[in-house]
Amino acid sequence: MKKISLIKLHKLYIQGTEERGLVIPHTMLLCNTTNLVVKAINLASPKIHITTRMLKHLYDSKPAEEYEFILHSLVSIARYPDQVYENKGGKRGHFAFVKTIKGASYFCSLEITQIINEEEITEDMNFVVTAFRMRRQGYLKDYKLLWDRKDGSPSS
Repeated sequence: MKKISLIKLHKLYIQGTEERGLVIPHTMLLCNTTNLVVKAINLASPKIHITTRMLKHLYDSKPAEEYEFILHSLVSIARYPDQVYENKGGKRGHFAFVKTIKGASYFCSLEITQIINEEEITEDMNFVVTAFRMRRQGYLKDYKLLWDRKDGSPSS
């Protein structure tokens, strides 16, 4: 299957849909994160995927300006996070990728899901399950820092 961009995925499956309307299920490779991040948080694969269901969730729940910015920045957030945190219990996703862009911090939750591939072998796949602009200063105070781009390791 030909690789398409996130913008194209939005135009093909999300744009103009009714609020809370159904969308055609589609999964796309968003990007590969860096080897430093893979090693720091022990990911089985650097590949990060996104689904039309998740994109529709953002489309329906975020202000248009925020959604548009995330649409254009999500690859950068997932590929080159500034920090990676362990997600809090009760929240969807295992890890929180955080990146500051144009003075605002963005949060991207990554969930590891076991799937059975075409050869009927179970493998881990990484999926973005949500993304948003963090508006509160202390939002991450209860999150455990696992990796920081500044020095490649968690702070003490």
